[in-house]
Amino acid sequence: MGAEARRDWLPAGRVGRPHGLDGSFHVTQAKPQLLDVGVVLQLAGTERRIERRAGHDAGVILRLEGCTDREGAEALRGQDLHVERGAAPELGPDEWWAEELEGCTVHDGDRPVGRVLRLLALPSCEVLEVERADGEGQLLVPLVSDAVRSVDTARRQIDVNLGFLGEA
Repeated sequence: MGAEARRDWLPAGRVGRPHGLDGSFHVTQAKPQLLDVGVVLQLAGTERRIERRAGHDAGVILRLEGCTDREGAEALRGQDLHVERGAAPELGPDEWWAEELEGCTVHDGDRPVGRVLRLLALPSCEVLEVERADGEGQLLVPLVSDAVRSVDTARRQIDVNLGFLGEA
């Protein structure tokens, strides 16, 4: 999937081991808010609708249209599941999908800081893992208002407060 196509589809999980005999399977790395009955997923270059959802948010189990037995579920194992961005639930203010933040440039005012590698979920909060522009390793920036002044996903820029992070 190319960069533009990736922006139109959000990762929703990955097909795990089969569950039962009816074509159902466990979802690993699941984003439960994206996985509801009737949602169309893209996997292995095809689109399939979710026919059944079971389990719970920490252990999602799905069955897709056209997958009717254990062998069919096993054949899908390891495939990434994507949901069209337009089908995703609307996020609240100051909420973003991780994919929107990855690759954004990070600065403190006019001072370049680096580029977001990924979003990490830590026990206390989510943090941006930033590759420093000076090549001095990574910087973890908590997604809290004291550390992050603004996020502009359209311009792919994030303004942070290095003073709050003890980096000024």
